[in-house]
Amino acid sequence: MNANIMNVDYTTKIPNNVNLAADRQVLKALEGWHPGYIDWWNDMGPEGFQQSLVYLRTAYSVDPRGWAKFDYVRMPDYRWGILLAPQEENRVIPFGEHYGEPAWQEVPGEHRAMLRRLIVIQGDTDSVEQQRHLGKTAPSLYDMRNLFQVNVEEGRHLWAMVYLLQKYFGRDGREEADELLRRRSGDADSPRMLGAFNEKTPDWLSFFMFTYFTDRDGKMQLHSLAQSGFDPLSRTCRFMLTEEAHHMFVGETGITRVVQRTCDAMREAGIDDPTDVAKVRALGVIDLPTIQKKLNLHYSLSLDLFGSEVSTNAANAFNAGIKGRYRETQIEDDHRLQNSTYPVLKLVEGEIKPVDEPALTALNMRLRDDYTQDCVKGMLRWNKVISTAGYDYRLTLPHVAFHRDIGEFKDVHATPDGILIDDATWAKRRDEWLPSTSDGDFITSLMTPVTEIGEFAPWISPPKVGIDNKPGDFEYVKIES
Repeated sequence: MNANIMNVDYTTKIPNNVNLAADRQVLKALEGWHPGYIDWWNDMGPEGFQQSLVYLRTAYSVDPRGWAKFDYVRMPDYRWGILLAPQEENRVIPFGEHYGEPAWQEVPGEHRAMLRRLIVIQGDTDSVEQQRHLGKTAPSLYDMRNLFQVNVEEGRHLWAMVYLLQKYFGRDGREEADELLRRRSGDADSPRMLGAFNEKTPDWLSFFMFTYFTDRDGKMQLHSLAQSGFDPLSRTCRFMLTEEAHHMFVGETGITRVVQRTCDAMREAGIDDPTDVAKVRALGVIDLPTIQKKLNLHYSLSLDLFGSEVSTNAANAFNAGIKGRYRETQIEDDHRLQNSTYPVLKLVEGEIKPVDEPALTALNMRLRDDYTQDCVKGMLRWNKVISTAGYDYRLTLPHVAFHRDIGEFKDVHATPDGILIDDATWAKRRDEWLPSTSDGDFITSLMTPVTEIGEFAPWISPPKVGIDNKPGDFEYVKIES
């Protein structure tokens, strides 16, 4: 078989391209985990549509030129699989103390605990539970299908991490895999490990913001882990990035379509001032200031996912050769960072200033900076829609000190422009910058489902092209009557 086109074996209960048929112990462990997963999916997956036929893509190869096929499938019957990118011959560890040594095919004993924790955290970042009610308010069958595609692929990402736990971590790994099914988003006793994955996703604008901003954090983390000296983790994450791209596409184009519809409605109504919230809302669309507030919320929550700006854990994972930087192999330096520095924004005597920190401990800050630069690309597209419509209004990313619960700015309040303010000012002005209860109520009032083929809710524009080049009136979801 050509090593670059690794077809997926569908003869076992669990589709895979890792020759599970010859690895009976791991196959048996995964088959034992499978019923619990299906119970979790039925319990916490998309509510009300489990028996609907959905036009989904399923991986049959990991060759990026043609890796998926599209067909109708009921979500509980989706073939979640174990898919690793092709193995690179003679791959070496690209950073840290083991720089230049052969990549590990087994878990190095001294790094076992650290690797296991990173894999568990990656498996725990699953948004399926937060999005389970959204199918009931989908603005179109096209959007409903995209939601379900994101959901099943998030489920597959869980499978990807569980495979690594089951194969490489023995009994500990099996226990961790079971725990991943026990934790629930927002559960008081057993919540998800990271804050953003315990937040509610109450409406479709939240979903688009989540898939744009929070899934983009996922992209950055996957890129870092794709550099790992532990080769099975690297290969797993490289393939996951192929799927993650669609999730961010859903977010970026979703927000673009919301902004487009708002601008079109304002122009049709002759509204010159896009900040006249009452007038714009009377048109049945989401005003630009409220879109900005949602953006502020989801961007700031996503920044917290990077952890503290200065982190010995990040330094240790880098030194160990386990987690690298974004596009590590394209960076021109010694890949050891023993004498390098990196500027970190810190609070110094009541002012926000850049301070040079050792680059090794500032890895989270560097990754977060890479993330922010990546976020800007979508902003440019959204703002182009607004300016093309003739409006002098710009969506912007808030300052990194705004609305933070983790890191350097967790104990202070700042405006979206980065001006430090006291508690009383924050309490008074918070609703100017973050979605208020009434903002949420208004958006919720627009969330009426549209299930007619080719029709779209009046608060969002149709997409420019369909999925898999399908026409505008394609039946993406066949809803059970």
